[in-house]
Amino acid sequence: MMSELTFASARPIDLPGVRSLLSDAGLPSEDIEPHIGHFILAKNGAGLVGCVGLEPAGALGLLRSLAVASGFRGGGLGHELCDRLTRQARNLGVKELYLLTTSAEGFFAKRGFARIERRDAPDAIRATEEFRTCCPSTAVCMKLDISGAQYP
Repeated sequence: MMSELTFASARPIDLPGVRSLLSDAGLPSEDIEPHIGHFILAKNGAGLVGCVGLEPAGALGLLRSLAVASGFRGGGLGHELCDRLTRQARNLGVKELYLLTTSAEGFFAKRGFARIERRDAPDAIRATEEFRTCCPSTAVCMKLDISGAQYP
């Protein structure tokens, strides 16, 4: 299945498809337009089957909007999207990734993210629209140091 997929950076024309995929996954999408250029898409033919986004803020980044279409879950696509996003973030000089999740804490913990208190997130992360208004206050905040050699 993974061999049939292609990956690409999102463009503004991809916005409706990304919004639809996020909506199907129960994720917020109202604030993604300014960040669409930092999204990575997975396609099966012409169909969008996965996405993940980054909001870079200097050496910090917010991993956001990881979604995989229901028929493609469980095959490693979420992990592949996270790996690609981590490489992209490192190429942009990001040293620490943060995220908010209401349903995927276990998935991200297996990827090395550690739970932190929301109040301990840096100001640049807490200032994002996702952090301030899109994700509920009950969402778990997590952090991953990507400055080490394990992330080429």
